[in-house]
Amino acid sequence: MMERADSSKKLYSRLRLWEFPDQYIVEPTDGSCGSSLVISRKDGSMSLIDELPESSSVPKVRPIFGVVGMLKLLAGSYLIVITERECVGSYLGHPIFKVSSLKIFPCNHSLENSTAEQKKMETEFSGLLNIAEKTSGLYFSYETNLTLSAQRLNDLGDESKLLPLWRQAEPRFLWNNYMLEVLIDNKLDPYILPVVQGSFNNFQAAIGKDVIDVTLVARRCTRRNGTRMWRRGADSDGYVANFVESEQIMQFNGFTASFVQVRGSIPLLWEQIVDLTYKPKFQIVKLEEAPRVVERHFLDLRKKYGAVFAVDLVNKHGGEGRLSEKYAGAMQHVVSDDVRYLHFDFHHICGHVHFERLSILYEQISDFIERNGYLLLNEKGEKMKEQLGVLRTNCIDCLDRTNVTQSMIGRKMLEFQLRRLGVFGAEETISSHPKFDDSFKVLWANHGDDISLQYSGTGALKGDFVRYGQRTIQGILKDGWNALARYYLNNFCDGTKQDAIDLLQGHYIVSVSRDMTTPSQKGGGLEAVASFPLALSLVLTGFFFATMSLRQGQYDLRHFFFSFMWAGLSVALAAFVRANGRIFCNRPRLHKPR
Repeated sequence: MMERADSSKKLYSRLRLWEFPDQYIVEPTDGSCGSSLVISRKDGSMSLIDELPESSSVPKVRPIFGVVGMLKLLAGSYLIVITERECVGSYLGHPIFKVSSLKIFPCNHSLENSTAEQKKMETEFSGLLNIAEKTSGLYFSYETNLTLSAQRLNDLGDESKLLPLWRQAEPRFLWNNYMLEVLIDNKLDPYILPVVQGSFNNFQAAIGKDVIDVTLVARRCTRRNGTRMWRRGADSDGYVANFVESEQIMQFNGFTASFVQVRGSIPLLWEQIVDLTYKPKFQIVKLEEAPRVVERHFLDLRKKYGAVFAVDLVNKHGGEGRLSEKYAGAMQHVVSDDVRYLHFDFHHICGHVHFERLSILYEQISDFIERNGYLLLNEKGEKMKEQLGVLRTNCIDCLDRTNVTQSMIGRKMLEFQLRRLGVFGAEETISSHPKFDDSFKVLWANHGDDISLQYSGTGALKGDFVRYGQRTIQGILKDGWNALARYYLNNFCDGTKQDAIDLLQGHYIVSVSRDMTTPSQKGGGLEAVASFPLALSLVLTGFFFATMSLRQGQYDLRHFFFSFMWAGLSVALAAFVRANGRIFCNRPRLHKPR
C-alpha cells in the first residue's frame, strides 16, 4: 500500500490535519491529489488511504505546512508537524520558509495498559517535547535542498537531482534526520520534509544602477548539537560542538557568487562542568587522544571542503591559553600543505573596542583566501570559479569573537566579488556606500544573534560592533546583561534543554531509571536554600549596581571600576553559595547513547 507514494517526488506544500478519536489523518490540499497519511493514535503506525473515513463525531481540522517527523518514547509515539510558517526570502530562486510554530500530537493511547512507573516516566520525557516545540531557527524549502551550499548543489549529478530532497540532503545539517526515520521506512517521500536549524537573512541594495542581492545562511551540524556549557569540544569521532557552516551568497545580473566559512569548538576532548561559578574550569579529557581526534576532525573537513585554514581566537593565557596550547600541539601532527593553523589572541590584540585591528589577522590569512577563492556562476549557471578551501574559525564559544572575525572576512570576500564583476572599482569598498554598508552590518549581526541564541540562549556579545561598526555604551551594557542571562540559563535551564535536544536528535534512547529520587529529595541544609531565586537575586543585585554605576559615569574610569566590582561581587556570592550547597539541574535521566 505504501508504494503508491513512490510515484511522486514532489513535496506536499499545503496539508490539512484531521484529528479523529482513534487516528490522525494528514491530507494534501495543494492540488496534487495524493493519498492521505493515516497515523494511529494508539501506536503511531502509518498507512495511506484515498478517501477520508466516516466518523460519528466531528473531527477537529487544522491547516499544517509539513510533517517534521515521528518520535518514539517509552510507551507512545509523537507526531511533530509545522502549524505556522513565514516566507523569509529565496535561496537561489526558491522560496525559503521559517518555522513559526511546531506542534506535537501524542499517539500514546497504549499508555492505558502501562505500569504506573512507565506512565510517570512517559510524562517526564514527553514534558521535554514541550521544550522542543519552542526550538528556534528552523528553516525549510519545498523546492530546493537547503542543507547544501550553492557549490555542492551545482556539483550534484543529473541523477541526484531527480531524487527526493531528503535523499539529496547532507545528513550533518538535517535537523530532523532521526525523526524522519519512520517516514523513510514507510517510503513516504512526498511527506518527508528536510528541516535545517540555523539562520537565514538577506537584503537587496542599489549601487548606482546595479541592484545587489546578498544572502547569509547558517547551517548547524547535528552530530554534537546542544547548549553552551553542556556541549563542548569534540567527541571521539572528531565531531565538534557548535559546528556551523555559514554561506554568504551574492547575486547580480544573473551571476551568483558563494563563499563558505565554518566555525566549531576546539577539537579536543574537553568540557566545562556547570557548578554555579561564572566561568567553570576547563577540563581536558583523555589528553592522549588529542592527536587522533584532531586528525579525524581535519580529515573530515578536508574531504568536505578541500584545504583548511584553522584560525584560533582564544586567549593566550589562563584556562583558554592551556586549551589553545594543547590544540596547537595536536595540530603539529596534521599541519600540511592543505591544513594550516594560526593562533590570534583576539582580546590581547583587539581588546574590547579596537576591532579594526583584525586587519592584522587578515594580512596573515589573505593569501589563503585569495588562492582558494569562492564559487562564481555566470548567467547560464556555468561554473567560472570554485571555492577550493575553507577558513575554520573558533573562540571558546564560537559565537562572539568568531562572528566579528567572520563578518570581517565576509566583507573582504564580497568586495573581491564585486570588483570581479565590475561593480566596484579597484579601490572601492563596501564602506564607500553607506546604505549598503549598514545593510551588510545588520545582516551579519542578525546572523551572529541567531547562532548565539540557539547555543547560549542570548544574542551575541560584541554585536554592536558588527551592527554599527563601533563599540557603544549601550552595547557594553547589553553585553553585561546577556552575560548574566547566559550564566542563569547555563545553570538553571540548559541541562533540561540539552536533554530535549538529545531526545529529538536520537542521541539517546529513553529507559526507565532505577533511581527515581530527584536531587531535591536527597539534599539538605544550605542545598535546600541555594536555589534559583537566591542565586538569581544575587546576580541581578550585582548587575543592578553595575548598571547604575555605568549610567552615572558613562565613560568615566572610576565608575567602570565600581561597575566591575559589583559584577565581581555578585559572582563571588554565587560561588560561595555553590561551595556551601550544590545545585544541580533536576534533569530527566537519558540512557544508552545511540
